[in-house]
Amino acid sequence: MLRSLFSGISGLRTHQTMLDVTGNNIANVNTTGFKASQTQFKDTLSQVLTNAGGAQGGVGGTNPAQVGLGVQLAGVTTNFQQGAAQVTNRSTDMMISGDGFFVVSKNGENFYTRSGAFDFDANGNLVTAEGALVQGWAAVDGAVDPNGPLAPLRLPTSVLNPASATTQVGFDGNLPSDAALGTVLNRDVEVFDALGNARTITLSFTQSAGAAPADPNRWMLTTSDGGAAQPVAFDADGTLASPGTVTVDGVAVSLADVTGFAKLTSIETASKDGQRAGSLQSFTINADGTIIGAFSNGLKSPVGRIALGTFANPVGLEKAGGSLYTTTVNSGEAAIGTAGAGGRGALVGGALEMSNVDLSQEFTNLIIAQRGFQANSRVITTSDELLQELVNLKR
Repeated sequence: MLRSLFSGISGLRTHQTMLDVTGNNIANVNTTGFKASQTQFKDTLSQVLTNAGGAQGGVGGTNPAQVGLGVQLAGVTTNFQQGAAQVTNRSTDMMISGDGFFVVSKNGENFYTRSGAFDFDANGNLVTAEGALVQGWAAVDGAVDPNGPLAPLRLPTSVLNPASATTQVGFDGNLPSDAALGTVLNRDVEVFDALGNARTITLSFTQSAGAAPADPNRWMLTTSDGGAAQPVAFDADGTLASPGTVTVDGVAVSLADVTGFAKLTSIETASKDGQRAGSLQSFTINADGTIIGAFSNGLKSPVGRIALGTFANPVGLEKAGGSLYTTTVNSGEAAIGTAGAGGRGALVGGALEMSNVDLSQEFTNLIIAQRGFQANSRVITTSDELLQELVNLKR
């Protein structure tokens, strides 16, 4: 049989594969996080008709004469170029801007994906559309340890920001030195016990200048816990002389930043610790993957961090369906870490990475594959006509 017949068959087979790959790319033009593939061809073995000859005895060398035996598929590679961003404004949608993959677990096996279309299930687990569990690190007492083992990220509505007792209160501002004798300034401060129960302590400042000639700029402080009145004295330059701290109902109240200048009344609570317990109301995601929860007590605290994985050879990953990839012996093991570190991209919340399929290129590839298929079919037709002529030699 003619060699050209088998070459044409191999050309049909490889161009059909090219059409299959191109068709799959076009079908996934709107698939979140999809990465387009492309085919690579290579020639097969060539039959040697004449070997090369070296120059000798006044005769020049000759080149080898070879006839190729067709084409075969060299590989199908994945293009991991960044896809366009689509803003969704959904708090659970995430996009990796740069290199890296989300780590998800399905049936106890880790997979990797560029699709950040996540949501929460009934148990508060962060999951993909197919129920794979997004992996990361949970916060313990508001701190995240990215060196710990990976675990499914959970954000149940029952998450609480625990209550803590108020131990310190700080005041700043000014007590007017020229206030009329007997002027009273009351300041109420809400504080909490260890269970988050609120109570109010009151500090009353009464102008007592002139009561003691040695202290021309002095106020008397009384507190709601019934303690003895204490003088709050200022030096001639308006700085506090004493006391720096007073204790009210077990809470240390600092007056160190209070001044005693004239014609200005601005003493207020500047800082305090302690809080009531708060339930989770919403969350945001930082560029490093940290999930910041907003609680009903007005505080914000980390509740977890999303893990990303990178590979020495991401093209070596194997597609596992559902926009997931799995490792192979040629991809290397995943280097797990946080976003923005170790060559990993930053996370963008409220957005998704779209497919990186270039339709103009894919339609061009369709034309190339179609013409290649047609040309190889013409080779088969021509070879068949030659064989027909041979058969017809004897009639």
